[in-house]
Amino acid sequence: MALLPHRFDPSILREYDIRGVVGETLTVDDARAIGAAYATILRAGGGRRVAVGYDGRLTSPDLADALCDGLQAAGADVLLVGRGPSPMLYYSVFALSADGGIMVTGSHNPPDHNGFKFMLGRKSFFGAGIQQLGMIAASGSYAGGPRGYRQDVPVFDAYLDRMLQDVNFGQAPLVAWDPGNGAAGEVAQALAARLPGRHWVINGEIDGRFPNHHPDPTIPANLAQLRALVRQQGADIGLAFDGDGDRIGIVDAHGDILWGDQILTLLARDVLTRHPGAPIIADVKSSQALFDDVARHGGRPIMWKTGHAPIKSKMLEENSPLAGEMSAHIFVADGYYGYDDALYVALRFLNIASATKGGAAALRASLPRLHNTPEIRLECGEARKFTLVQEMRDRVARDGVPFIDIDGVRVKRPEGWWLLRASNTQPIVVARAEADSANGLESLIADLTRYLQSCGFEPPPGAFDAGS
Repeated sequence: MALLPHRFDPSILREYDIRGVVGETLTVDDARAIGAAYATILRAGGGRRVAVGYDGRLTSPDLADALCDGLQAAGADVLLVGRGPSPMLYYSVFALSADGGIMVTGSHNPPDHNGFKFMLGRKSFFGAGIQQLGMIAASGSYAGGPRGYRQDVPVFDAYLDRMLQDVNFGQAPLVAWDPGNGAAGEVAQALAARLPGRHWVINGEIDGRFPNHHPDPTIPANLAQLRALVRQQGADIGLAFDGDGDRIGIVDAHGDILWGDQILTLLARDVLTRHPGAPIIADVKSSQALFDDVARHGGRPIMWKTGHAPIKSKMLEENSPLAGEMSAHIFVADGYYGYDDALYVALRFLNIASATKGGAAALRASLPRLHNTPEIRLECGEARKFTLVQEMRDRVARDGVPFIDIDGVRVKRPEGWWLLRASNTQPIVVARAEADSANGLESLIADLTRYLQSCGFEPPPGAFDAGS
């Protein structure tokens, strides 16, 4: 098939990846053009071999096939690693010495969504690179030359073996697993079969319809089955994963949830025993308790922009062994590859919990009990969201209030902090607040609300009621 100029629905070209509704904003023709445009960039940099994987969504095989066709048509050689979680694809780029990688995945989005995540070399490919794909496709300026080949190169067993190398349990744990019918299901079942201890797996069958619950472990409702299983079986810990296996959820023996920044805090304590003084990176939405804990344990805390691509880039710049986000993307470069792999993080956390008296519950109890909101997502148009945050920043600066503007505006108050930032992927602004008391949290929310109203933005009724 000849490669022709192609225009994408502009809504699918996001900051960190490509994402859309299949059959509406994203089609197999888009996938073919994406492949050809990516191959053009890859070859311009001297590369040719690209690893391709896909998740368990019903539309992923067809999109992957069209993507590969586009890659080959523009002269790239395709190493098709098959169905599995995103981190398995990332692993394959290292293990196969590929020049780049593309994962077909809708991540934790609804079943009718899908998309693409990219690596160029061993680094994330995002931002201006995503926009460049659109420009190449629109102009039809694809690379020419002989058609590339396609080869099936399964890496499932090698990926599993690599993760198991770093298992070092104390007491054999009792573990409940819930992959949520996402792409991590087969790997989670294989791990459970080979690990010491007793293991129970629910929703392990990969099913792109997600019949049991939505695969996003940062939403408490999606952890209800796992929490019930932990209590029913008397498990020490419960592990959950998102749709493509790069974000983790953890519950302790009581069914209490450990959030992304708490998981990162506990991993950091362990990593800092081997890397004293090391930089530990967390995104701007993370708890102040994390940054304080890292400093107390001899590390150098760094607050950075939200997003898996900016975090990975900052890790390379700082030579950091560990980083993470409130959204539970956690990146381990301490003896591993530095990408966000929730299955590997699960094993590293099990190492720590199984060597701790009282397990995950004791680890959670060692963290301070703070009062905070979850991520509060407020609808705000694409043209308005960035100007709103800038107006907030200007007003806070004019009032002489201490703030951090690495990504949005994070305001420091005696009782805690609040944050407002614009989403890079959706027409929303994200707010969060954290305090050392319930009254302090109420004060912070009132302060944030006043600033929003002063900028002409009225939060919907009850928007901030979820604080605890």
